[in-house]
Amino acid sequence: MNGKILKLGLPAGSLQEATGDLFRKAGYKITFASRSYYPNIDDPEIQCTLIRAQEMARYVQDGSLDCGLTGYDWILENDAKVEELAELVFSKVSKRPVRWVLAVPNDSDVKTVKDLAGKRIATEVVGLTRRWLAQHGVEAHVEFSWGATEVKPPRLADAIVEVTETGSSLKANNLRIVAELLQSTTRFIANRQAVTDPWKKQKMEDMVLMLKGAMRAEGQVGLMLNVKKGDLPAVLKIMPAFQTPTISSLADGEWVALNTIIDENTVRHMIPQLKQAGACGIVEYPISKIID
Repeated sequence: MNGKILKLGLPAGSLQEATGDLFRKAGYKITFASRSYYPNIDDPEIQCTLIRAQEMARYVQDGSLDCGLTGYDWILENDAKVEELAELVFSKVSKRPVRWVLAVPNDSDVKTVKDLAGKRIATEVVGLTRRWLAQHGVEAHVEFSWGATEVKPPRLADAIVEVTETGSSLKANNLRIVAELLQSTTRFIANRQAVTDPWKKQKMEDMVLMLKGAMRAEGQVGLMLNVKKGDLPAVLKIMPAFQTPTISSLADGEWVALNTIIDENTVRHMIPQLKQAGACGIVEYPISKIID
């Protein structure tokens, strides 16, 4: 221990468990205690704090936190001056970016952004929405929504700007999407002063390396097998074109061993084909990280 501490912000709320799972896969043991905003982590040089993603960029900018995870959308909304060290594409529902969209009731006369002139728009991203409207030369009344934004049209608002991954919630509330304002993914951000500290910068870069390695390994498995040299061309044809397996010699000069990483969803189809092509001793094993 050198007495130095890295202050890390973790997003509270919907991304909390997904973030915790990612850190655990990366090798960090994080536990969330009930009613505590200070998760435990098995690295004494890291101090964790749970902060809403909406506020994260502001606290990283002012130095209350050295680094943290938040959405690109909230960096823009806060107009935060921070360093982006990595993009981490994960979310509570899918691996796709979330989308901020303009939505109106199905029977609304609003068809394009120009039709919003003079209308009332409810949203949690007021700054982002105002800037988007200004880019299109449209003046409208944008008000902050404290939640349940989908239920506000048509009585409390003419339109909303809301975040969605699948669009199912909008459809369930009889809303249709008119335009997309932004696609957002999770970013690992750092305080600009913190990245000038060699120790903190290295600590953050090591963490990002492990997080990205864990993300790359998701949905992948390792495959080991033995094959006679004469059957090797047929076996290699079955392997995915984008993979280059490691080939090692065995004690028996007529045989070689192959080791590769493949998509987990293809294993059940590939193993029977490999067996028919002459492979044997086939072993599938889980992997936790892939580091380039």
